[in-house]
Amino acid sequence: MPTPDSAAKKEQAKASPPPAQQQEEEEFEDLSAGFRLRRWLRGSAAMFISAAVHLVLVIGLSFLVVDQKVVQKIHEVVAEVLEQTDIKEMQVIELEKQLTEVSEQTTQVFSSSPIVGEAGASGPLGMVGAPSLDKAMYEQVVNADVNIEGIYIDTPSSKQLIVEAPDGMIGDARAVVDSYQEALDQLTQEILWMLDKGKVLVVWNFDQSESMKNDQKEIRDRIEHVYKELGLLKRGQDDSLETAITSFGKEWVNHTRRPSHDMTEIRQAIEEVPNDPSGLEMMCSAIGQSITVYQPYCVRTDRQMALVVITDESGDRVDNDTQLERAIAVAKAARCKLYVIGREAVFGYPFAHVRWIQPVTGHEHWIPIDRGPETGFAEQLQTDGFHRRYDAHPSGFGPYECSRLGRETSGIFFMLPSLETDLVRGEKRKYALEQMRRYLPDLRSRLEVKQEIDESQLRTMLEKVVYDLNPYQPDIAKIIEMRVRFSPDYPSFKQQAIIEQAKAIIYLEYLGRMEKVIGNMAKQRREEASPRWQANYDLMFAQVIAYQARMYEYGAYLEEFIRNPRTVPLQKAPNLHLAAWDITTRQKTITGDKIKHHVDRATAMFHAVMETHAGTPWAARAEYELKRGYGVELVEI
Repeated sequence: MPTPDSAAKKEQAKASPPPAQQQEEEEFEDLSAGFRLRRWLRGSAAMFISAAVHLVLVIGLSFLVVDQKVVQKIHEVVAEVLEQTDIKEMQVIELEKQLTEVSEQTTQVFSSSPIVGEAGASGPLGMVGAPSLDKAMYEQVVNADVNIEGIYIDTPSSKQLIVEAPDGMIGDARAVVDSYQEALDQLTQEILWMLDKGKVLVVWNFDQSESMKNDQKEIRDRIEHVYKELGLLKRGQDDSLETAITSFGKEWVNHTRRPSHDMTEIRQAIEEVPNDPSGLEMMCSAIGQSITVYQPYCVRTDRQMALVVITDESGDRVDNDTQLERAIAVAKAARCKLYVIGREAVFGYPFAHVRWIQPVTGHEHWIPIDRGPETGFAEQLQTDGFHRRYDAHPSGFGPYECSRLGRETSGIFFMLPSLETDLVRGEKRKYALEQMRRYLPDLRSRLEVKQEIDESQLRTMLEKVVYDLNPYQPDIAKIIEMRVRFSPDYPSFKQQAIIEQAKAIIYLEYLGRMEKVIGNMAKQRREEASPRWQANYDLMFAQVIAYQARMYEYGAYLEEFIRNPRTVPLQKAPNLHLAAWDITTRQKTITGDKIKHHVDRATAMFHAVMETHAGTPWAARAEYELKRGYGVELVEI
């Protein structure tokens, strides 16, 4: 009988394959697994290659530095306007009258800290505890020995407070000095700063005008003192500082064969500066030529260059117009600073006049010299109402060309305000420095200045009035240049006076039209932002009204003189004789109510200019016009 164990074994035997079959199946399974592995490897080859390539690319890209792109975002901020709450009236509380007057002073020491638990000052007076003195603390403070030592305050010297302007900064267009000595002292400091950086060549450029002879002598006498200051002369002996002397008039002249540090040679070169009788000062051309000649030497010897111009004029008008910007460009390219020592410009006018006595005849002549204006274009009337201006009214600034040369090259324009002996109708005025800051002239290039003028109706109109009343234009001069000197011979006088009366009628009509044109610009005057152009408008408006009153008086007075000529002796002892009749202005008028309206308006407007633009040349010019008066008379000479 089969047992359960035997039965189970039989079932197991039936279920299990024979050993040989089992071995074959295992081998088959092994082959199948290897086949699948090889097939999987073959199918994954592309994947492995791609992964390897990408890995190499990633590693290569990791060595590249890519700047992070900066994205600027504009965040919009929305703000709500809070409702304004009504301001309530502050409640007024009357304090109790608990203060008692102190009858005796005390020397007790009190503590400023509050006592905790005590009532405040607003409580009942009796609740405040009486302060007490800590005697031990008091004695400790009184008997303490306080010893302070070793304190040192490091303050910079006055020389350290004056520092050099950085390269590339704009220069000083208006450094007012009282004398050549003061200008040369400042120039010495400028040269010293340059020497701290390396070797320096200083080129002196002298004006050849006869009026500059005394100035040249003063410079020659002081130049050695300049080089001795701060050890400059000693430095010059080791070639760190060298000097060249040039001059200009109609032509440019070089007085040193090569730069030198020998003071004897330098003084001799200054003495050789000639006197040019041509009356032409080609300043801008001379500056450009001086830099061009000496720049190669500076490059070869590794030197900085400074050019010092000594002149009493602003240069020839044509030369300035064509060569100013070129001279500035040449100086900037050579990194050459320009230092100009010159005179104050005439207010809104290109010329001043100097007296010259003809040696043979002894007659006095007024020779025009270029000295202005302080702006790129004339902004003031060129006539005084009768003829071209002969005044030397100071502007408070240097000539436009001289100021711009110093400003644009990081240099300095030194302005000598002293009054020259031979200057015709010269005035010595000092204006309010702070007030003048608002009226600075525009020292940009003429091209930029003109573009801004053309963009303004007000400025364009004022410019037109100035040039339409320009006595230097021959066609205009025929009308607005009135005769002020008449023949002592009555028939000749009468003929001359009739011609001038006819011209006065035309002149009056033109002045009347100009008054209307300027008056119609009142709105633009209110909108004008520049105080300088506001002042130009205010003064010019008053002048064209005042000139009408004077011109009417001029014609009426000549008519009166023709009818009732004044007789004077033709000769007076010892050797005087009547040469001519001259027109001069006065306060008294003969036309009365006929010009009263113009006189009252002009007077009020001149006073307004003096008040609105106080401390400026415009106020001074308005004061001058009032002092002239509105009447005229003939005086014998």
